Amino acid sequence: MVRYLTGFQPTGILHIGNYFGALRPAIELQEKGEAFYFIADYHALTTIHDPAVLRSNVRSVAIDALACGLDPKRACFFRQSDVPIVTELTWILSTVTPMGLLERAHSYKDKLARGIAASHGLFAYPVLMAADILLYDSDVVPVGKDQKQHLEIARDIAVKLNELYGPTLKLVEPWIREEVATVIGLDGQKMSKSYGNTIEIFLEEKALRKKIMGIITDSAPVEAPKDPATSTIAALYKLFADRTANEKLESDFRAGGTGYGDFKKRLFEIVWNYFKPMRDRRAELESDPGYVDRVLEEGATRAREVAQKTIARVRSAVGLRG
Repeated sequence: MVRYLTGFQPTGILHIGNYFGALRPAIELQEKGEAFYFIADYHALTTIHDPAVLRSNVRSVAIDALACGLDPKRACFFRQSDVPIVTELTWILSTVTPMGLLERAHSYKDKLARGIAASHGLFAYPVLMAADILLYDSDVVPVGKDQKQHLEIARDIAVKLNELYGPTLKLVEPWIREEVATVIGLDGQKMSKSYGNTIEIFLEEKALRKKIMGIITDSAPVEAPKDPATSTIAALYKLFADRTANEKLESDFRAGGTGYGDFKKRLFEIVWNYFKPMRDRRAELESDPGYVDRVLEEGATRAREVAQKTIARVRSAVGLRG
């Protein structure tokens, strides 16, 4: 059976880009194979230094994922830090990781460019990510285009260790859903918390409407035909709409006679209705914190069982045991 693995960053409120780029594909995959999903709280320490905020974010991510359809009966769902063996594997991998491999990492350069202070953790982030992937003998990791390099780095590190010590680690394959690999934000750029252009999926009705009505558009008048191919509104609508509804929107764009304000209202309605069942489920989960704790604890027990087998194999290969 194919084993899929995905990590969820506890760095803020879930937005549409997170949902379509990572969460929904992960939830779909739990029906197709063996799914391991973790909340990456070790990773979050590179940018979050308030313990209360980190704990709150971890719980929020757990509730969001469960509300959106992650099924703990089908998927192993756990906190990264509940399997601390991953830090041991990170160290072992770091001893065979060339510096040049990390220096070429795009994410490190991007974060420095955004003003995040350089640290060893930030620099060595791809090694911990490689350990996350390799510790669970993952076969496939669904990623966005911006994360593809991290998968390549993980494979390179595994190859390096296997060359030195013999076949020890499984080589993982990336899986990129091209149609949702990049979700457009309010300003036409990639949707990202870093850009402040996100649409959070569990906003109250008034706040969600305000966000969507604030989408940046060109100055085309109401009567003018408009190009859906260059529109943020149309790009977002397509994520939610079936084929018939999407074709109708695109036809109305090209026909003219409809203003961007009306198109934004259509977008609001489809987004609001799409997430209604998930909002209801989230409210239930928030009222039962013990259930969320049990899900994560049970997931960690299963994850540790798999991790122990992998780390034993690695320890033996490098000469630490056996």
